[in-house]
Amino acid sequence: MEDLVIRDADVVDGTGADSYRADVVVDGGRIVAIVKEAAAAGCQRPDAVRELDAEGLVLSPGFIDMHAHSDLALLRDPDHSAKAAQGVTLEVLGQDGLSYAPVDDRTLAGVRRAIAGWNGPGDDVDFDWRSVGEYLDRLDRGIAVNAAYLVPQGTVRALVVGWEDRAATPAELDRMRALVAQGLEEGAVGLSSGLTYTPGMYARDAELTELCRVVARYGGYYCPHHRSYGAGALEAYEEMVALTREAGCALHLAHATMNFGVNEGRAPELLALLDRALADGADISLDTYPYTPGCTTLAALLPSWASEGGPQEVLRRLADEATAERIRYDLEVVGSDGCHGVPVDWDTVEISGVTDPALAPYVGRTVLGAARERGEEPWVTARRLLREDRLAPTILQHVGHEENVRAIMRHRVHTGGSDGILRGAKPHPRAYGTFPRYLGHYVRELGVLSLEECVAHLTGRPAARLRLPDRGLVREGYRADLVLFDPATVAAGATYDDPRALPVGIPHVLVDGRFVIEDGRRTDVLAGRAVRRTAHP
Repeated sequence: MEDLVIRDADVVDGTGADSYRADVVVDGGRIVAIVKEAAAAGCQRPDAVRELDAEGLVLSPGFIDMHAHSDLALLRDPDHSAKAAQGVTLEVLGQDGLSYAPVDDRTLAGVRRAIAGWNGPGDDVDFDWRSVGEYLDRLDRGIAVNAAYLVPQGTVRALVVGWEDRAATPAELDRMRALVAQGLEEGAVGLSSGLTYTPGMYARDAELTELCRVVARYGGYYCPHHRSYGAGALEAYEEMVALTREAGCALHLAHATMNFGVNEGRAPELLALLDRALADGADISLDTYPYTPGCTTLAALLPSWASEGGPQEVLRRLADEATAERIRYDLEVVGSDGCHGVPVDWDTVEISGVTDPALAPYVGRTVLGAARERGEEPWVTARRLLREDRLAPTILQHVGHEENVRAIMRHRVHTGGSDGILRGAKPHPRAYGTFPRYLGHYVRELGVLSLEECVAHLTGRPAARLRLPDRGLVREGYRADLVLFDPATVAAGATYDDPRALPVGIPHVLVDGRFVIEDGRRTDVLAGRAVRRTAHP
């Protein structure tokens, strides 16, 4: 007898097709039968060890977070309700060109410092891996939800070239190609870049193209955080499209937004660019989060020249008065490349997290507001935070536009990604709220997307990008990564004031056929594993 039958569910299968009523049977971690309209037709209904009455609930594939920063959170926090409670059953890690494999001891130390704001310093994690395969093996010991991994180009560059702003030598490029190939052989699904973060931003297009040729041979995709989301954003998108087309590589645009005042109302220009490329045969997809503010580290705003050499060099420059003044001028007058070519508006920069408890009073306040209370210039406040918290402060940057958010999420190649940083006293609510916000706010309340279309954006479409042959759809033989939610009540609980509040209206989530959320509560099940690339060169 099978493990579980989910009775009388309204199935939204992840293809975009109309919903239908069915009993869905799960056994051995897979969907083994779908019996449509069994009760109404008077058919023999399937039996199982356990029955779940899904009357009034939608059954869909589990949601796929195409842009997650849970690289350490999955290891340190077995509960991981931030994602499990949203119905997320798969996260894609290794984002923005910086993560923890492949590394050696020297590179690992630098990366840990550089992205402490994303993942914490990692003092509570045993870094018992160095290669991509070893990191995936570590995930296989048991995690809350499944995880795929992108080889981080910035980490690869740090390992081979270092943190210097220079072109790679031919021998260094050969070694980087070999490391990317090794990561893909070991199961990574593609390559990521953070082209406003050091050291990834120091790579020229020719270097990136060569790495993307490797990715293309393995059937993976390139996922760049490209060179600008502000001034020059369209040119930055064009650069990525041209680069990947030359390399013959699939392209997935990370958190594809049009931010800052220079881009208000300009989403149609981006979509027209993508439509032209798609019509010409390009393989492109993108992800977004359903909010207007961005989230990053305060140090990310600095000009790239100030970050050359790695975190210790940044702190040395910040300590020097003349160099710090040059940094301020680039930030406030010129518009640094770290701030996307736009002069920083300190009133839009809200401190969301620090690692030093003595700096906690700054959290939840803008740099401008905190500076005014102290009777000092905003740069003085920002510089103090960077130095005293050793580059770790995280920020919300209130620079987005609602009309751009809505226009981009309607596009046919759109998928969902939280870009959720889970650290800090007041993280961005997208970390805990992205997927129910899509379903509650943008589907039910605003009607920007139909329910069936939205679920396809969050399930079937990302699974196709990841080339997963048995995930992302409610279909016989597929993995039983499933979510049941109430379409009348599903909503994000997380707000800017209470960013860790859990969603409502998602009573059940299954990973590999096992309940990780049951009756709205997290179980102790750790059914998640590393999801490895299946295509071969």
